[in-house]
Amino acid sequence: MTTAGGELQPTEEGIEDAERARDELRDALRVAGVKLPSLSLDAVSCAGTAPGVLVDLGRCNVETARALAVALRREAGR
Repeated sequence: MTTAGGELQPTEEGIEDAERARDELRDALRVAGVKLPSLSLDAVSCAGTAPGVLVDLGRCNVETARALAVALRREAGR
């Protein structure tokens, strides 16, 4: 979608695609035993003129960060 000023804004389809990507990531993390409690879409990129909608990985505690690191290392070792 283009604003009156000619700037591009994310379309509903782009937002839905980002939601699917977020859900796929959440499911993959769940299988790896990791939960990012703040995993979401970046609201500013959904409403602004960014080239695409961003998935916000959010904040997590130290335990979750270490669990994510273990899961990534395990996958990289395959």
